[in-house]
Amino acid sequence: MTRSSVSAPRHASASLEAVLASAARELARAGVPTPEVDAELLLAHVLGLGRGELRARALSGGGLAIADEERFLALVARRATREPLQHLTGRAPFRSLELAVGPGVFVPRPETEMVAQLAIDALQAVAAGEPVAVDLGAGSGAIALALATEVPYARVVAVENSPLAFTWTRQNVREVGAPNVRAVFADLADALPDEDGRVDVVVSNPPYIPRDAVPRDPEVRLFDPEAALYGGEDGLDVVREVSRTARRLLRSGGTLVIEHGEPQGASVRDLLAADGWHALATHRDLLGRDRATTAIR
Repeated sequence: MTRSSVSAPRHASASLEAVLASAARELARAGVPTPEVDAELLLAHVLGLGRGELRARALSGGGLAIADEERFLALVARRATREPLQHLTGRAPFRSLELAVGPGVFVPRPETEMVAQLAIDALQAVAAGEPVAVDLGAGSGAIALALATEVPYARVVAVENSPLAFTWTRQNVREVGAPNVRAVFADLADALPDEDGRVDVVVSNPPYIPRDAVPRDPEVRLFDPEAALYGGEDGLDVVREVSRTARRLLRSGGTLVIEHGEPQGASVRDLLAADGWHALATHRDLLGRDRATTAIR
């Protein structure tokens, strides 16, 4: 959709309800999966309101100032090109957090929240007074910061090797303000040699899409960084590195949590078993899809 295909801004205050309905129709024509939701979130962002507040104002017949309408229509035009909603608002929700995101970093997904929960459960089960967790390939820092804020007595290290992504890691660590999390710029293959054998939980959401399996969603295919998506011919190249690094970092009895694609559960278990891991288990997300595998060192 081009800018001209969106209704032109009016010369007087417009009805919120009418502007939202028009924007939702434009987004639906562009193939956006949730046009009404996206229109509401974009307008809420423009007005600095929560989505519930926006709905209440729209139902009460509230209007929209011309300047706000122009800004909103510009964002709708960009969303219709399938630019991610989170890039337009600059924020992505993850569990109890609101994270800064944008070009160069993988946008955290709702399904990864259960991966974080598996790591949180393992961390909380550690008897030590200050358990240690490492997030390999931290990206925005979503998992690491969830662990650090929900297990505040733990020490958490977020490892990222992309300069662009690491900018977002550091920004979110700074904004969240969790004193128990440390961001480290390093390749996960040889990261943190000073922590060898001292870590209780290693968690990772590595790139796991096979090289030839191009994602269907334009938001992913065109805007997420390739280094965060593709994991070699079978999608498991980085998973193999995570397995090796985690075996080095974890103490005996430590827990590994790896996110992967729905069809990869058996392959990941076989890979980990060959590396000497124990108590392998694959876990399903809320939609019943294989989403993560855990193992014990």
